[in-house]
Amino acid sequence: MLKASGLTPPPLANDCFSLPAGVNWTPVDDALEVLRARLTPVTTTETVPLSDALNRSAAEDVHAARPHPPRANAAVDGYGFSGGRKAGRHVLRLTDDVAAAGQAAGPVPDGQAVRSLTGAQLPKGVDTIVLQEDVTLARGQIAFEGPIKPGANTRAAAEDVAAGTAILPAGRHVTVGDIALLASTGVHELAVRTPLKVGVLSTGDELAEIGADVDDSRIFAANRPMLLSLIAQLGHVPVDLGAARDTRVDVRAKLNAGAAQCDAIVTSGGASAGDEDHLSAVLDEDGALDLWRIAIKPGRPLALGMWAGKPVFGLPGNPVAAYVCTLVFARPALSVLAGAGWVRPQVQMRPAAFSKSKKPGRQEYLRARLRDGQVEIFASEGSGRVSGLSWAEGLVALPHEAVVVQPGDPVAYIPWSGFGI
Repeated sequence: MLKASGLTPPPLANDCFSLPAGVNWTPVDDALEVLRARLTPVTTTETVPLSDALNRSAAEDVHAARPHPPRANAAVDGYGFSGGRKAGRHVLRLTDDVAAAGQAAGPVPDGQAVRSLTGAQLPKGVDTIVLQEDVTLARGQIAFEGPIKPGANTRAAAEDVAAGTAILPAGRHVTVGDIALLASTGVHELAVRTPLKVGVLSTGDELAEIGADVDDSRIFAANRPMLLSLIAQLGHVPVDLGAARDTRVDVRAKLNAGAAQCDAIVTSGGASAGDEDHLSAVLDEDGALDLWRIAIKPGRPLALGMWAGKPVFGLPGNPVAAYVCTLVFARPALSVLAGAGWVRPQVQMRPAAFSKSKKPGRQEYLRARLRDGQVEIFASEGSGRVSGLSWAEGLVALPHEAVVVQPGDPVAYIPWSGFGI
């Protein structure tokens, strides 16, 4: 395995988010293609023991260091011999036993049998095993009824994985099953990407910290704990950057703090072009900014830019829009930055339990859940209804074009697990 520790990818260009001139409202799919084409990994790599590889992203393709199984072995507890047997009664004389950790001292002669335990390597002269439950044992002999096919109850060498086989692609998020496969094929360490550190920043004087004693003129900063939790669920390291006041000085300070300790920054609020949208103004003055007007509901404004060499994803301030835009845009983008490659949501086509007439011009995401095999949607499409996020178990994606949905029609349902959360 190549020792990849210490490799550092080049920084992103300041214009990596720029859209072609003259673009007004960008369809969701077009925006995603721009992100996919412009982004590259920003994390470094390191080599870790296999025991520390869970939930990390493989930095390179991994190949089996040895075959699995390395030798032909017994799949059951029983008695091994050469060749199958036709129908009828068969009697064979026993030779030495075979334990799971070893094999018989010598070859097994034709017409004889050997005791064999599950996992034991097959000695020469053995290619078939009869289950111990199907055998009568007496006076050093076994008796059983055929037929038994040649090769029954055995595992061939390398029947699972041959040496040198590609078993893990670069970018793979290592699972418990992957660790079992890697260990079985002799891989004891893995080159992985360092975890992506994602800063989460809220903006707005109207925000109050959770638990603060406030009057009804202020709202609690729900976006930040929501986004911190969502970033963690996506497999990255969330970094709480706090809330910035509605001054450009404070926004700059918070962005500087985030850039100093994070690989990317996600913000909520201030992502449009109004007088109080200080995030967009600061990025435009001192960094690099592209305001994307996305044809999406809920959502629309996305402020994408660079600050001190770190990508910034400026999400809408509405919690529902921030949540949806994180899953639709930030999730695949952050996955690329983390070195795990572009990820698409896993869509299920399910029958609708609702009616909906949608106009053309925007791709819409409805909070939804699956009940009795059908998709039902939240009672209100209002993006201020945060309770719908708790109610929902996924989203229904309706296309950019006009569509009429009637009960029973198939719709594209994406459960939260389809987004990897």
